[in-house]
Amino acid sequence: MTNPDSRTLRVLKEKAHTLRVDCVRMVHQAKSGHIGGSLGLADIFAALFFKILQHDPSNPDWEGRDRFVLSNGHVAPILYASMAHTGYFPVEELMTLRKLNSRLQGHPSRTNLPGIEISTGSLGHGLGVAVGMALAARQKKASHRVYCSIGDGESQEGSIWEAALSAGHHQLDNLTVFMDRNFIQIDGNTEDILTMEPMADKWKAFRWHVIEANGNDFDDIFKAFDMAQNYKGKPSIILFRTKLGFPVSFMDGVSKWHGTPPKDEEAEKALQEIEAYYQGGNKA
Repeated sequence: MTNPDSRTLRVLKEKAHTLRVDCVRMVHQAKSGHIGGSLGLADIFAALFFKILQHDPSNPDWEGRDRFVLSNGHVAPILYASMAHTGYFPVEELMTLRKLNSRLQGHPSRTNLPGIEISTGSLGHGLGVAVGMALAARQKKASHRVYCSIGDGESQEGSIWEAALSAGHHQLDNLTVFMDRNFIQIDGNTEDILTMEPMADKWKAFRWHVIEANGNDFDDIFKAFDMAQNYKGKPSIILFRTKLGFPVSFMDGVSKWHGTPPKDEEAEKALQEIEAYYQGGNKA
């Protein structure tokens, strides 16, 4: 993987802009959904779906594809927006989020939507699946990589650490995990609810290659994924520092916005702040 040139970076910023706007509109329209994490992860997902992942939206089951597991399945809006804008399904379908008979349910469903590797949402389960995928790829001597997104609140689940032990033991260097480290879960700050720090030291103790980066800065995002891809002998985890609801100021650090849909005036203000951010020459 090569780091993008200035033109590609401009395109990726435009994609992240579009993804953020769609996430606000989707969740507002549905009057339900997880907006904060979806906005905070938009830059990472833009980098993944438009540059890093080897995938083919016209052939979702292509054997050579990289596998992507959204373990923190509640941030499905950013996954759906990314998939729609890379061609897995029509963009217009985004507005059916969480409606009856929609393929875009509150958590990703493999049986509903081509391109979803595994149904997720039960927190802590996705990493174990990703570890299994990475083991299978090694046994087949396949060249594809496995990527898995996890949440920091989700990492209070014991199953995360069981899977982490297994991946470290098997030295799964074809596995890259990234954590949305925004310090917020549904009931408040992660450190108030159940202390997670020192997070990096925990993963190092489990025999992982640990990378810390700014998840709202494209330079950091690409450097982190490049380091993970090129590291041999251990699985890699990227601890991405993000801001809940980024770049919407009134969502930053407020646990309410983990899973509360914006009302009409809040959605309008959020969209205004997103537009102002991208018109202001942002560095993301």
